[in-house]
Amino acid sequence: MNTLCVIPVRGGSKGVPGKNLRQIEGRPLVVWTIDQALNTPGLDVLVSTDDERIAEVARSAGADVPFLRPPELARDDTPTEPVVRHAIAHRVGEGRSPDAVMLLQATSPLRLPGTLERAMSQFDSSGADSLVGVVPFAPFFWWQARDELPPRADYDVTARPRRQDLTSGQLRYRETGSLYLTRPWVYEQCDNRLGGRIELFVMDEVEGIDIDTEHDLRLAAHEMRRLAEIRSTPGGSA
Repeated sequence: MNTLCVIPVRGGSKGVPGKNLRQIEGRPLVVWTIDQALNTPGLDVLVSTDDERIAEVARSAGADVPFLRPPELARDDTPTEPVVRHAIAHRVGEGRSPDAVMLLQATSPLRLPGTLERAMSQFDSSGADSLVGVVPFAPFFWWQARDELPPRADYDVTARPRRQDLTSGQLRYRETGSLYLTRPWVYEQCDNRLGGRIELFVMDEVEGIDIDTEHDLRLAAHEMRRLAEIRSTPGGSA
């Protein structure tokens, strides 16, 4: 299966200025995702950016940066889907039409060894049209439709289960934003990264960290150090 891996990396960032080039454990943030993709067999890794500095860093890390993204695809309100379609069209124009498209967000730098290969394997074996990375959560959520109404729970408060006793059917799943795997026709026909037959790809809780704030940067760095320590310990496998 010919899989195009698109890593969209815009130069502007309001929450954490210049975050895609911020150093995290000795490397620019974007390089973590590039390295994970390049170390996964079968991925054609393309970085889509509007920023020449990011492009230089991405090329130095080994990614293909065949263009600078046009300004109309690099605004604050630009959705991700047209950015991915632009990358697909570029590859098609080169005569390299992909069978699948993996979308990786550079702001989710924590992915465990083998995660991307596992996603590709599940996508291929399941026959899915799109795969969405998620992390499991206990279903202890509340919501309030209107201020004058009492809040309601998404679970039976009279028979609250212990977290360790929850079955897969009782869990809820949060979309991480880290990883998507999609048939190209879904982008073309649905203008969406998700469509057709959708499968959940369950990731480790630590892989759900998404960097939007300075606190997120510190948290990601802490987890990277922790995982590195585990791997350096005899018998460690994280």
